Parts: sequence; structure tokens; C-alpha cells
Amino acid sequence: MKKPKVAFFDFACCEGCQLQVANLGEQLLDVLGAIDVVEFREVMSEKWDKDYDVAIIEGSITDEHAVERIKKIRQRSKVLIAYGSCATIGGVNGMKNGFDLEDAGKYVYGKDYKFFPTIKTHAVHQVVPVDYFVNGCPIYQPELVAVLKAALQGIPYYVPDYAVCVECKLNENVCMYQRGVACMGPVTKAGCNSWCINNGNICYGCRGILSNPNESGAKDVIAKYSIPMDMVMNKMNMYNKCRELGENE
Repeated sequence: MKKPKVAFFDFACCEGCQLQVANLGEQLLDVLGAIDVVEFREVMSEKWDKDYDVAIIEGSITDEHAVERIKKIRQRSKVLIAYGSCATIGGVNGMKNGFDLEDAGKYVYGKDYKFFPTIKTHAVHQVVPVDYFVNGCPIYQPELVAVLKAALQGIPYYVPDYAVCVECKLNENVCMYQRGVACMGPVTKAGCNSWCINNGNICYGCRGILSNPNESGAKDVIAKYSIPMDMVMNKMNMYNKCRELGENE
């Protein structure tokens, strides 16, 4: 039986999520044993095919060329997986959406900005249908393996829709708010095993906002510890600015 053909593609991103895949170690060998990787720029130069059983997309969509390219990839792919914050929620590239696009172009490219036309940053699912999501910046490696297994078996994978705080409590972490630091854990989707907090960092909201966050509870915590609201909003917009896009934008 032929192995499923899997291709990795990158759009506007740092390609850190592809490096996470390359750094899977022994797990990567297990994954590669089950699939044929036909395109993966970070680890191979060959391109074997133009039709894919699974296409795995890193990066957000930031210009018309990218729009056309992702549409063509979608047409040639049976299953499409968006992985990494840039692909799943727009990521840090979405911060551009808070500025006038012409002003942003001039700031980056100077007088030659018109040679680099841009559009508002979009997550992949805001342009084409996506079958599976692997959130995070970078991705949490065990979740990628779980999603890929689900995709190859044709079964659903459900991204947890409860707060990172749940995993944080299970890992017996001291709450960052008790340390006087703003943390996005109360409104961010779990699934990363509270990876950042386990290692002494805060949650930056890179997995996306819950579908029904406990806003009043989060506000109570913020008020209790006297965290400035503008600090919280800046942290939220670091990854989640694209959530403000309408369906037709």
C-alpha cells in the first residue's frame, strides 16, 4: 500500500514550526515511516509531486500572491492542516492590521513600498477551508503528532476549548498573576500542557482565544492584581489581532 503523500509549505512566518518538526528526533523517524514527505523546504530540496494527501501550512496570508498560492495548494490537497499561530490565527503578523497598510509599507520599505503590495494579514482558514489546526508559537510537538495521526486516519481532532489555566493548575504552577505579571492563560485555548508557564514564562495567547472566554472572571483577576488593561490588550493583540477580521475582509 502506498504511503500518504505529505507536503509542508510556508507563507509569512519565521519557519520556527518547521524546525519544531525537524527537531522531533526519534519521533520524526516514526512519523516519516508512515508517510512520504514530498516537499519540505527546511529539510529537503527535492519536490516529488503536485498532488498531496496532506498539505501542512505554516505562515499567514499577507499579499495577493499568497492568496492565489494557498488556493492552488488547497485544490491539490485532500487534507489541509494549518499549524503554528501565524497559520491558525494570523499570529504576530496580524499586528500589521492595527495600522494603515500604506503607512506600514512606508515604515518597512521606505520610498519603494509600492513595489511590495500587501493586504491585511489573514489566518489560513480565513482564505481557504482548513481541516485540522495545530496551534501555538511554536507548535507543541506532541500535538502535531496527534493531529497528523488523526488526519492520516481520517478522524477528527478537537482542539481543547478550555483555558490554559486548567493545564497550569494540573501542573501545580504558581499563578503568574500572583507574581504581578499579566498572563493570557485565562482566555487562551489549552492543548500545550501550559508549556510556557512550566518553564517560567507567561502565556502570550499564541494558541488563540477561547470561543467563550470567561471575560468577567478574567477582568476580576486583572483588577484584583492591579494589572493595567492596556498591558493586557497589548499582549492579546500580539497574536490575536486577526480575530477582528470579518468574513469578507
